[in-house]
Amino acid sequence: MGKAMKTEKGRRAIGAVKNTVIVVCLATVIISATFFAVRSILKAEFPMKYQDKISLYAETYGVPEDLLYGVIHTESGYDEKAKSHAGAIGLTQITPETFLWLQTKTGETLPEEALYDADTSVKYCAVFYGLLLKEFGGDEKTAIAAYHAGRGQVNAWLRDPDISPDGKTLVNIPESETKKYVEKVQRAVSIYDKLYKKELNKI
Repeated sequence: MGKAMKTEKGRRAIGAVKNTVIVVCLATVIISATFFAVRSILKAEFPMKYQDKISLYAETYGVPEDLLYGVIHTESGYDEKAKSHAGAIGLTQITPETFLWLQTKTGETLPEEALYDADTSVKYCAVFYGLLLKEFGGDEKTAIAAYHAGRGQVNAWLRDPDISPDGKTLVNIPESETKKYVEKVQRAVSIYDKLYKKELNKI
């Protein structure tokens, strides 16, 4: 009788262990499936379009690839024909005035319609960010703010000790639209970095 009870208890214990293992395995499968599903959704929302162009110009002008992807995703959602109410054009939403100024740095003479061309748009975004990163000591947040609000405005903020105690970086951004823009780009950059870490050249 005693042996029979012990045997039954042993069987129950083994059964409980098996059930636990099955539950753990099922949970692992569900978690893995959920992870890959979420990752697939994010990759669809944050694609690596124009990869050859972005890689080329990021390396040429010393700009992190994830930054260019984040800017394009935020500015136009990869719409080559995008045009804002302010007249900014193309994938990277560069204004004709900024385009003219940037061409004084590259030595090219192109019409503003060239900004609808993906290659030109990506190239001049990289040119611009290369200059901004150099001007602002490599600080991405400050460079992103300058891309949106303008170099003059950002330099004015840097002279305000309440906004920039060190005169080099922005502790806070007083203009709400630019602040939201910077946060949006930084979020996109972070997502690209996490999704495509192995593929991206960080510079």
